[in-house]
Amino acid sequence: MKTAVIKTGGKQYLVQEKDKLKVEKLSVDEGKKTTFKEVLLTATSKTAKIGTPLVKGATVEAKVLKHGRHQKITGVKMKAKKRSRKLFGHKQHYTEVEVIKIKTR
Repeated sequence: MKTAVIKTGGKQYLVQEKDKLKVEKLSVDEGKKTTFKEVLLTATSKTAKIGTPLVKGATVEAKVLKHGRHQKITGVKMKAKKRSRKLFGHKQHYTEVEVIKIKTR
C-alpha cells in the first residue's frame, strides 16, 4: 500500500489511499477534486523516497467530501488581583477530504 506525508495548512499528515482526514479549510467546492503538491515523503512496501524538502514529481489527489466546523473550544483570560476576566470561544473551520491516489514518478 502506498503511503505519503503531505503538508497543508501548516501541518503535516501521514496518509494512505482511501484515507479520510480533516485538514484546514480549503477553497474547493464539495464533490470536486484537489491535488496536494507538497509531498514530503512517499513509501511503498519496497521503496521509500524522502524529499529535500519535497519529493519531485509526487502528488496526492483527494476528493473534497464536506466543509464544517469543529466543536467550540472555550478559554478564560484572567488578570490576577484585578477582578478582570474575559471568556472566549472559537470554532475552527475544516475540510474533510478522502485520498484517492498517491502518484509518484
